[in-house]
Amino acid sequence: MSEMLALDFMRQAFVAALLAGVAAPLVGTFLVQRRMSLIGDGMGHVALAGVAVGILTGQQPVLTALVAAVLAGVAIELIRASGRTSGDVALAVMFYGGIALGVVLIARSSASNPSNLTAYLFGAILTTSSGDLALLAALTVAVLLVTTVLRQRFFAVANDEEYARSAGLPVLAYNLVLAVLTAVTVVVSMRIVGLLLISALMIVPNATAQLLARSFGASVRWAVLVGVVSSVGGVAVSYEAGTPSGGTIVLLAIGLFLAVTAATALVGQLRRAAHRRAERHDHEHGPRCGHEAVEHDGHVDYLHDGHRHAAHEGHYDEHGRHEEAGTR
Repeated sequence: MSEMLALDFMRQAFVAALLAGVAAPLVGTFLVQRRMSLIGDGMGHVALAGVAVGILTGQQPVLTALVAAVLAGVAIELIRASGRTSGDVALAVMFYGGIALGVVLIARSSASNPSNLTAYLFGAILTTSSGDLALLAALTVAVLLVTTVLRQRFFAVANDEEYARSAGLPVLAYNLVLAVLTAVTVVVSMRIVGLLLISALMIVPNATAQLLARSFGASVRWAVLVGVVSSVGGVAVSYEAGTPSGGTIVLLAIGLFLAVTAATALVGQLRRAAHRRAERHDHEHGPRCGHEAVEHDGHVDYLHDGHRHAAHEGHYDEHGRHEEAGTR
């Protein structure tokens, strides 16, 4: 690790990965709630057209990509709000039109080469410059501030648009703000994981967080933690293994998701194994069932056929044998 941190470009890569690891899951939380997990892909494809415009005109590709992604996000929300075309159709149009235009424009540029296209499609974090880093930091701070201030409103709109509208919330305005934040996140993550893999960094940490958290706030915190571990850890692994950073980050995020899935399944099995049920029980216990009632840990057990049974969620749990009842 000390060897990596001694290299200037690796320090910049770690900072860039940290920024993306924070911003992407934050915005992805609300996209998952709205069941629009693939919108990041759509904006990523359109952002490629913006990158191509930047290369073709000699402008900063990050800025032109930001403009293109913001316009795409706003267009998708306005089309959805109009009700004339479904969000899925609008998203598909952005997918194909954006990436086709980007490929054509990059091919037309005299300054382009295959490595340019590969870097933006799949990420090239080691080429992040100090100027790129400053811009990414500013964009990430903007994402943090807006999501912190508007988190409850975003949650209300994403959870139930009709209820939010009836409560007087400006649903379209908040959806447009979220679309702009998504566009910003796409640009923040573009150099780190690539335009084709951006959605993974938005969605997979949130999928992992949902397995670990029991509240919305906890889910957001877990998602950011998983995003940071995946992005920063992926950069370190890619340096040691000589693999592309974008793909390594996404594979690490998926690996964490699979590990948490397996762990939660195992914990569930252990809890179920410790939760003993009465093997056969056709009798309904109650105050007049004829069986002795015994107080036990805040509930009532009934002594029946040498066992203590307690009603629980439509079945009876086994809480010990008759001879143990006097000791509890």
